[in-house]
Amino acid sequence: MENLRHRIITNPRQCGRRPCIRGKRIRVVDVLNLLAAGLSPEQVLAEMPDLEPLDI
Repeated sequence: MENLRHRIITNPRQCGRRPCIRGKRIRVVDVLNLLAAGLSPEQVLAEMPDLEPLDI
C-alpha cells in the first residue's frame, strides 16, 4: 500500500484534482476504465506507454 502513495497523487494543478499517476496527466480512473473494459495490464501499457507495470 505504501508504494501506491508514491504512484498515485492528487495535485490541484493537474487533472482537476483527480487522482493521477505520479506526476503524469494519466488519471487513475482512465486506467481503471480500461481494465474494467477487459484490457489486460499489458494492453493498458500498450495504450499508455508512459506507465510502468507497477502503476497498474
